[in-house]
Amino acid sequence: MKRWFTLLTFVSATFLAGAQKITSNNPVNNDADAKKILDAVSAKFKTYKTPQASFTYVIENAQGKALSTKKGTVTMKGTKYRVTIPGMEIFSDGKTSWNLDKSANEVTVKDVDGSGAEMTPQKLFTNFYDKDFLYKLNGEKKVGSKTIQEIELTPNNKTRPYHKVYVWVDKASSTIYSAKILEKSGNRYSYTINTFKPAASVADADFVFDKKKYPGVEVVDLR
Repeated sequence: MKRWFTLLTFVSATFLAGAQKITSNNPVNNDADAKKILDAVSAKFKTYKTPQASFTYVIENAQGKALSTKKGTVTMKGTKYRVTIPGMEIFSDGKTSWNLDKSANEVTVKDVDGSGAEMTPQKLFTNFYDKDFLYKLNGEKKVGSKTIQEIELTPNNKTRPYHKVYVWVDKASSTIYSAKILEKSGNRYSYTINTFKPAASVADADFVFDKKKYPGVEVVDLR
């Protein structure tokens, strides 16, 4: 389950950053400039109807050596979402979630937990920043023709498996460019947006797992 958690954390911490307006409970310890940037991202994100992004997902060791590089896509519509990377897919229609492991030809089916315990992009972004992190603006840098703003987040809960999250925002467009999570184990997980559509053409059926499209798949129903 850890790889599903890591993937969904990245989707939330980059593509969905700002889906909730940031109203810090502890403004003394948070950076007003960082808040202003994230609020702008939030306002922009709220205008999207069916956002879809392609991304590059990289796992590095503590020395910065790439251990794995994959490309994928994420699509959302209301409470529905679908995440796809090679060998893995996650479907959710807001009521049921399907985690497909293609290498094992197995799909795990669960009810979406309305209590807030379910690890979904939407649940992760219910008061994600103001309750869980201290954040600050580290500055700006040029990446090609873009000006990128770096925001550093430190989890308040020290039992989290990671100790830092870095989010980079495209200053001109107020959209997420990339993010990186630093685990206490030394591993680093980075996620960069390659393409983005604010209103992709998508049907509700795309968020539901269709067993007929995956012959021989084993269904593990945990409902």
